[in-house]
Amino acid sequence: MASSAVTNIFNSLKTKKKTIPPIPQIVWENPLYFVAFGLGSGTIPVAPGTFGTLMAIPFYLLLAPLPLIYYLIIVFLFIIISSWISERVSRDIAIHDHPGMCIDEFAGFFVTMIHAPHGLPWILLGFILFRLFDILKPWPISWIDEKVHGGFGMVLDDIVAGLVSCAIIQFVSFLFHVF
Repeated sequence: MASSAVTNIFNSLKTKKKTIPPIPQIVWENPLYFVAFGLGSGTIPVAPGTFGTLMAIPFYLLLAPLPLIYYLIIVFLFIIISSWISERVSRDIAIHDHPGMCIDEFAGFFVTMIHAPHGLPWILLGFILFRLFDILKPWPISWIDEKVHGGFGMVLDDIVAGLVSCAIIQFVSFLFHVF
């Protein structure tokens, strides 16, 4: 049973493989593009979303000590700003949701880690869950990815993947009485 689930995951990853368009040179020349491409992490030719999520972890560590209300405000503002940046850069490079644009992974990971317990195991769990849901895109994430367009659509599927991941983290932390 478990081996068939693993096989299904690998088959899903194979079918979703896309040809990555070239990275625009302007990523290294324009700060807006640099931010959109995850501070350069999205320029890595293999798994740019995964590297973008890894790049988000140090920023999460800076935000994690904040009171929850401040964390939520910053994440909300980040979602708005990242939606605008995604729209603007996609329009400028004429590629909707370039795979190297991974500012949305930052937003999704920040959502994943809302009110998460502190510590490396929780960051690792958040990373794994978020990447799993962002890559596999189960419903409704796949529907959002296909139907919601523009900068907000580019970010929204990651936000929903983050919400699902966050819910699982909250459930696991409740089970283990972490709070």
